[in-house]
Amino acid sequence: MKQMKVGQCRVGMVRTNCYGILNTQTSEMILVDPGDSPETVCSMVEQMEGKPVAIFLTHGHYDHILAVEAVKEKYQIPVYACRQEQELLGDAQMNLTAMVQQPTFVHPDMWVEDMEEFSVAGFSIQAIHTPGHTQGSVCYYFPEEKTLVSGDTLFCGSVGRTDFPTGSGAQIIESLHRLLQMLPEDTDVLPGHESATTIGYEKRYNPFV
Repeated sequence: MKQMKVGQCRVGMVRTNCYGILNTQTSEMILVDPGDSPETVCSMVEQMEGKPVAIFLTHGHYDHILAVEAVKEKYQIPVYACRQEQELLGDAQMNLTAMVQQPTFVHPDMWVEDMEEFSVAGFSIQAIHTPGHTQGSVCYYFPEEKTLVSGDTLFCGSVGRTDFPTGSGAQIIESLHRLLQMLPEDTDVLPGHESATTIGYEKRYNPFV
């Protein structure tokens, strides 16, 4: 029986998808990429009647991290990120928060490694390091729920831009191919922007394949 319920709110100037991933059996919740407007994120939590236990970051760009400290402080929960993102998260020029006049630094409590398996909120999760959009971009795969949180690596019919610090066009294509090869076609994909998709759809229609 599926025990995941996904909430979504779009925050900030570029409408970043912030997700609330709720375990319906325990009400524990993972918050993904609180990129702005902490009050909007907290409203989503209240509406879903969730109990946040962690913040997951897919990468460190400004539009995914501006509300991290406020949300972390409110719920007293740890922040997870990929180890390869440490430099970018600690540099306001690299993470582009200086560009929007809101210099921000994030110091995660938990670093995840490529293909690491761990458990949070009662979910089994696998971290998949997907460099390209940034060097430390990471996707979170929930195998029992057949759900992938893809950040700005994989969009519906596209991939993330690679012209910001630590980005690489070659790497993001490699990461895309890896995801499409390793995951089942009926995997739901929750991207950092725009609409959801599936691995099967992207195999057939993504022009970068």
